[in-house]
Amino acid sequence: MGSLATAEACDTNASLLASGDVRVLPPIFKIYGQSRAFSGPIATLKVFEDNVLVRELLETRGEGRVLVIDGGGSMRCALVGGNLGQLAQNMGWAGMVVNGCIRDVDEINGCDIGVRALASHPQKSNKKGIGERHVPIHIAGTVIHDGEWLYADSDGILISKTELSV
Repeated sequence: MGSLATAEACDTNASLLASGDVRVLPPIFKIYGQSRAFSGPIATLKVFEDNVLVRELLETRGEGRVLVIDGGGSMRCALVGGNLGQLAQNMGWAGMVVNGCIRDVDEINGCDIGVRALASHPQKSNKKGIGERHVPIHIAGTVIHDGEWLYADSDGILISKTELSV
């Protein structure tokens, strides 16, 4: 998948930004993983301090998708660690955006995927299996739908209703 510069995409798609077909996530995410830029169709997940469904989804073939996890912005535990980062890489996921925390930062930084998260936290999450897959989620005032497209690079993160041309 070709890399699309988010700044250039904003400049050339002003009408899509104005209509809301392309949205910019607020600059609240830290950059992790070896892939500084990544993109793909979105798979959504809504959980809170519980990462059982994160693992279950990452165990499926990623096929270049991006897992967007609405963890409610919790800063009390990590939803993704090094093992899940490696699993995502092995299963062909392009990356993850976590509205919450990650841990095992050095391990995740060694993975050939892109990861964005609010922060790192050393404590692991609960394991109850509670959450929802493939549902509309809300991150920092932005609604994100399963199947939309995500584009991330060092400048920021875009959500688009459709695939944008490079």
